Amino acid sequence: MSVVFLIPGPLRPFAGGETRITIEQCPATIGDALNELWKRYPGIRDRVVTEQGQVREHINVFVGPENIRYTGGLATPIVDEAEVSIIPAISGG
Repeated sequence: MSVVFLIPGPLRPFAGGETRITIEQCPATIGDALNELWKRYPGIRDRVVTEQGQVREHINVFVGPENIRYTGGLATPIVDEAEVSIIPAISGG
């Protein structure tokens, strides 16, 4: 049982250069999974969530194809072998 995080380029320096990080024990929610990720790579946390523990406006977190903003936020349930993508918003003009 596991969950796989896909790490975007801007966060890789805080993840030891890894592009994929596997959490072996599948947590029940995305919040639990993120906490496990942050135990290994604490530098990622402040770049993904605010001081209040909410996902930053410019960061999107997907469990499979679903954005957690529309599926329960950090309480979104995850299943075994889920792929979680952390995607920083890109803007410009």
